[in-house]
Amino acid sequence: MQSPVLQARPAPGQLRQARRILMDSGALPADLIQLELARSWQRSWAAGLQPCGRMPGAPHASAAQLARAQERQHELVAHAHPVMEFLFDHTRDTDSMVILAGADGMLLHALGDPQFVSRAERVALRPGATWHEHYRGTNAIGTALADGLPVVVHAAEHYLERNGFLTCAAAPIHDCAGRLLGALDISGDHRGYHRHTLGLVRSAARMIEHRLFDTRHAGGLRLRLHAQSEGIGTVAEGLVALAEDGLLTGANAVALDMLGLAWIDIGRTTLDALLAVNLPTLQDWCRRPSTTPRVVHTAAGRAFWMRVEAGRHTPSPLTPDPVEVRPSPLGGAAMADALAALDTGDAVLRAAIERARKVMGKPIALLLQGESGVGKEVFARAVHASGPRCSQPFVAVNCAALPENLIEAELFGYSPGAYTGARREGAPGRIREAQGGTLFLDEIGDMALPLQARLLRVLQERQVVPLGGGKPVAVDFALICATHRQLPQEMQSGRFREDLYYRLNGLTLQLPALRERSDLDHLLEQQLRDTLPERELQVAPDLLQALRGYRWPGNVRQLANALRTACALLDDHETVIGWTHLPDDLAQALRQVPEAAARAARDEADPDLREVSRRTIERILGESQGNLSEASRRLGISRNTLYRKLRGKV
Repeated sequence: MQSPVLQARPAPGQLRQARRILMDSGALPADLIQLELARSWQRSWAAGLQPCGRMPGAPHASAAQLARAQERQHELVAHAHPVMEFLFDHTRDTDSMVILAGADGMLLHALGDPQFVSRAERVALRPGATWHEHYRGTNAIGTALADGLPVVVHAAEHYLERNGFLTCAAAPIHDCAGRLLGALDISGDHRGYHRHTLGLVRSAARMIEHRLFDTRHAGGLRLRLHAQSEGIGTVAEGLVALAEDGLLTGANAVALDMLGLAWIDIGRTTLDALLAVNLPTLQDWCRRPSTTPRVVHTAAGRAFWMRVEAGRHTPSPLTPDPVEVRPSPLGGAAMADALAALDTGDAVLRAAIERARKVMGKPIALLLQGESGVGKEVFARAVHASGPRCSQPFVAVNCAALPENLIEAELFGYSPGAYTGARREGAPGRIREAQGGTLFLDEIGDMALPLQARLLRVLQERQVVPLGGGKPVAVDFALICATHRQLPQEMQSGRFREDLYYRLNGLTLQLPALRERSDLDHLLEQQLRDTLPERELQVAPDLLQALRGYRWPGNVRQLANALRTACALLDDHETVIGWTHLPDDLAQALRQVPEAAARAARDEADPDLREVSRRTIERILGESQGNLSEASRRLGISRNTLYRKLRGKV
């Protein structure tokens, strides 16, 4: 991708000299000011604009015309609005404003500090005004639209002298087919210029493009790409949309840069020309829900991390094959579905899977509890994909990730006119988007009390009323919630409603921590196969022993991250993961495992200490009412170690 323009600031004297030469001769010397700025000034001169004195009349929409323009571009305005609020919160009280403009340069929406807004209105920097270069000369909005690139226009760099009190940074907004939709801008007093403002605007524009991409391609196959696994899910990721036949139907600029493509290639290029992976393989990966990215290679040989997402509304590869069966670990036959794929041999997890099967399709809410990183969302997606609602949407909402003022609109939707810039038809909200399918509320224990009351009302009445009022809308969905908190304790402290708890707690399933699971070896094999499917990998024996004894405070998520890093560090000819392939902090922690084991062995050799250990275990077991998982957690040992102690083997 091209770099932003107008970053090297010309000196004020150079600008004054350039303006005089332009007014005298109608041309600019090649070496006096930056090339991109000179081109913009020359475009402004060619449009008949004079840098000094009164400017000719520029278009300004009436209130009705502005409203119609907002309606025509309601998708852009609606997705930009929360991002603009985010920007404004970070620039409040800095004598500035955040502005959204359409592709024609008309300002559609603005948020700003009142004192600066009144100054900006003197030069018509307000909604309804047009800031196209043809009418306003060189300015960040108009020049970003003209060049299609992020830009800073500072002080006297503005073509019109009357705009010299401004410093402005703008970035263009494109849709997933490369069409220019508009520009996002931060304008302020030139004395408050900060060189990081452009980066902030560029990131915000990418956020809007992400939201537009996910909305436009919600029903299709989507790929998320990044050079680092941790970059998946951030504004720095590449986005690719594919049709059912593998045709490239959409992308963002980051993905095009990664794949060596241009906007013109959208609609003309197929998957086999992009990546060294075929469509059936992608569909197979979708069939096995996983938040773990995989390593893929481009047709040119570059390696990237990728996560595949299936569409919500088209027939999904997540739908299990109704005739494919395999032997169950419990004997007999079981559907080879997404829940079965999670069963890698641990008895506690297997029991949770079997209990979940018994309530699938019944009006019983699931409450998943477990430490962070144990895979609660993966389990929820597997329950959905294995049940009778599998062909309907799975809608996930992280109650801890969204600000309180946004999650209400996100969950319950809003009616037309609920806020400035809202869609003409309103928005349904995530609850209604889950109609017929499954609603997954992650980190439900972090939901604010007022929202808990609204959610309870929806669950009781099976109806949702959007923000801003309107008729109640009947809803039908399966509910799965998850939390790492102990909700009974949250109730006692007044942070969680008791009546809501009993609505959510149809069946509680405790997912085991990784240190408590007996299937680490099988889980390792599965993760390695998913991460680097083209190679048969194994773990060095001494490292495998250390991995088995590690406590894994980050659980399955930590294991997945470690294996992704290890796979990335492998040379092309290597098939064995060893100590040198691990992150330094994990390698250091693993080397401490044998020392801890040796200390424990010395302690166990002492008869008095063995008796103390036995009594402690008996006491904790009694306090845990025989729950071995709870007892092992309180004792700080794995469940397998507790079994051995109870059998008298240690």
